[in-house]
Amino acid sequence: MQAATLHLQSADPVMAQIIERVGAYRLLTREPSFETLARSITFQQLSGKAASTIFGRLRKAVGRRFTAAAFLKLTPEELRGCGLSRQKIASLTDLAERVARRQLNFRALVELEDQEIIALLSQVRGVGVWTAQMFLIFSLQRPNVLPLADLGVRSAVRIAYGLSALPTAAELARIAEKWHPYCSVASWYLWRSLDGSAEI
Repeated sequence: MQAATLHLQSADPVMAQIIERVGAYRLLTREPSFETLARSITFQQLSGKAASTIFGRLRKAVGRRFTAAAFLKLTPEELRGCGLSRQKIASLTDLAERVARRQLNFRALVELEDQEIIALLSQVRGVGVWTAQMFLIFSLQRPNVLPLADLGVRSAVRIAYGLSALPTAAELARIAEKWHPYCSVASWYLWRSLDGSAEI
């Protein structure tokens, strides 16, 4: 990703300062799989510690191979015993059923464009545009994803660019014009500039 870093440094002086402060680009990736998207759904709207505990129980309950077929063998009672809410159970079940019916094939996603993937994943209950974008960045390692609604990115931009308020989607898109075609890399640096976790 040296080309991406060099591009961002030359195109945007503010981003250049962030890159100098944060250091080398080190994206922690996850396999583009049923387990990864199930993990993302589980982690939504929960603290990292609580979500890790719940997902750990779920992984243990599913067994050695975390597949859609193995997940669908669990009863609602077993899933609730892992600490999952009814809403999360419904979302994870919808995901697993789509995979089992071959409506969603994770191996085939690599052949699709970013917007096609977002549209496909967003059909899953509980998966919105943001979750799909995180999957694109951290699992499929797509280089030019700009999560306009991400609070971390917006907060980092407000601080770095000296804005009086969080940027709107339109304002963020305008600032990000200089980052293309490496918006994913810019987003990672913005997350790291807050000293927060850039993991999903």
